Amino acid sequence: MRQRECWEATKTRFVIGSRTGLKPIDRRRPVLIRGTELKAYVNARRRRNRSPCGPGQIYCVRCRSPKHPMQASAEYVPITPTSGNLRACCPDCLGRIFRRVSLPRLAAATGNLTITFPDAQQRIVESVDPCLNCDLERAPDAQPGK
Repeated sequence: MRQRECWEATKTRFVIGSRTGLKPIDRRRPVLIRGTELKAYVNARRRRNRSPCGPGQIYCVRCRSPKHPMQASAEYVPITPTSGNLRACCPDCLGRIFRRVSLPRLAAATGNLTITFPDAQQRIVESVDPCLNCDLERAPDAQPGK
């Protein structure tokens, strides 16, 4: 299998890649590049394009950058007993933004954000006075249309 098929790259990517330091094995077609060199090149590009979130920032997928949430507040939504998501609103695109955090690192990740913890949803079994449908206990109407 050729490198281009393996990495789902186009011909222009290889032209750009060869300009930035990727050297083909030989000058023949198909263009072959050593796997270790290609892997190092891809990892370097990924590291260069990363934008890690600082304290109090949440990454917005629409804007493609870390943002401070609107009104400097976020809601913690538990996913597991030890971790959950910070959910907030992006100030630029008004979309929802999320950041996965663990409970021990919550204080470090939030920075100066105001965090709200939602009340746990009550289950029907745990309610004091469950609403029962008593329609089944009534006598059926002889003439339902009248």
